[in-house]
Amino acid sequence: MFGNIIFREWLEVNSQNLKDVTVLEQLAYVADRGMGGLEYTPAKEIPKGTTIDISEIVEIVKQVVDVKGSLQGQNLDHTSLLNVFKIGSSAGGARPKILISQHIESGNIIAGDVTCSAAYKHYLVKLDLDEVGYSRETIEYCYYLTARHLGLTMMDSFLIEGKHFATERFDRVDGKKRHVLTVSGLTGWDFKSLDKSSYENVFDLANYLKIPHKQLDELFARMVFNVVFHNTDDHLKNHSFIYIEESDSWELSPFYDVTYSLNPLISYTNTKRALSIGGKRSGIDISDVLKFADKYTIKGAKGIVEKINEGISFWNDVALKHNVPYKILKRIVKDFNPIK
Repeated sequence: MFGNIIFREWLEVNSQNLKDVTVLEQLAYVADRGMGGLEYTPAKEIPKGTTIDISEIVEIVKQVVDVKGSLQGQNLDHTSLLNVFKIGSSAGGARPKILISQHIESGNIIAGDVTCSAAYKHYLVKLDLDEVGYSRETIEYCYYLTARHLGLTMMDSFLIEGKHFATERFDRVDGKKRHVLTVSGLTGWDFKSLDKSSYENVFDLANYLKIPHKQLDELFARMVFNVVFHNTDDHLKNHSFIYIEESDSWELSPFYDVTYSLNPLISYTNTKRALSIGGKRSGIDISDVLKFADKYTIKGAKGIVEKINEGISFWNDVALKHNVPYKILKRIVKDFNPIK
């Protein structure tokens, strides 16, 4: 959604209408700048920019998001809008996020898909626009710290200026692009389809791709983490696999988009998971999880559940340390679901 808003506004500044742009032309704009490893040629040429000021970008993004697509470009100058387009249009998702690359030696930041080089570290940054009364990005960072503490595989992440959540990209490694596909991308399953949205389908796909069983154990731990820490937005686009060209094989991607996905300022009477476990989207208990573990021969399932349950106290500690307001912290913890 966010990327489409940016794309539409950029086209209008250039006297074009999104309705007149064909699917093939959109791919030509993506060119070699898209997520994952796919590239499209011939490409539409987009001028390369210089270094980026994150705070300036945030102000521009605020303007674009506020108008919800009604702006005709009169309040945004061409260079700034072009800069946002270059770094914000291909990351996907509903929340404002941008792609940046940081030169390892100089520290300079440039638009994220201008280059793929071992001289840079490549990041996806979720922007804190300070519009909801609390920091979703800080909460996600606390989830990241907790997941890493529990031994789950995540890319290195940090907060820029103490508020913007930056995570290193796993589709750009050592200056090379990696083919990354979500479960939806691999299968064509609609991530909104209740019929397809189950952890059983994710595990069956993982087995079909012959990922190492050790990674299947981690996928189980991630499932348990999402249940315990109430990450209900664990849909089919939030589970991915990476194709390894050298060995013609697949592996599980690092864990990502891990956070409290609801608004803690709102009271919810009934929330359901995106992915079901044993046909259930709520009220999942230890018997459901252990039955699932037996089906997929997960060893030490009870120990995994106990370890992740114990992570709740660690989450509390890091949330307090990073100044998550107590009212928000208390509301989130209330939704945690220790599996018993």
